[in-house]
Amino acid sequence: MKTYTARPGEVPREWYVVDAEGQVLGRLATKIATILRGKHKTRFTPHVDTGDFVIVVNASKVILTGRKMEQKLYHRYSGYPGGLKSSTAGDLLKNDPERLFKHAVHGMLPKNRLSRRLIKKLKVYSGPEHPHSAQLPRPLPDHI
Repeated sequence: MKTYTARPGEVPREWYVVDAEGQVLGRLATKIATILRGKHKTRFTPHVDTGDFVIVVNASKVILTGRKMEQKLYHRYSGYPGGLKSSTAGDLLKNDPERLFKHAVHGMLPKNRLSRRLIKKLKVYSGPEHPHSAQLPRPLPDHI
C-alpha cells in the first residue's frame, strides 16, 4: 500500500460562506483555518494547498470573550522611527473588522510560504453582502 500525495491541480475546490454574527472570534477562526488548509479532506497533504475558499460575512458582529475588547492590542509598524501604531481589539473591530478577522485566522496557519497562499482564499466582509454569488457558496457544515 502506497501513501497518497495530492498534487495541486487535482484537488477540487469548494466555496463556503460563514455568518460571523454572534460567534466567538477565536473559535470561528480555528474552523476557518482548518477549511483553508484542507485538513477536513481525506486528500490532505501538508505541503500542498488542498483547502477550500471561505467567505465571511457580518465580520463586524463577531464576539470577543473576556476583556479582550479593551486589553488586547494589535501593532503595526511603518518601518520609520516612531512609526509604531497600536490599537485595541475594540477599535479594530469598529474601524476595520476585516483586518481583525484576517489577523486571527493568519495566526492559526503555518508560518511559511504556503500560509501566504492560503490566506488569499479567505474573503472577509463586514456587512451581510458579498460579491461571490457566482461561485455558489455553501454554508459551512457544523461537523468541521
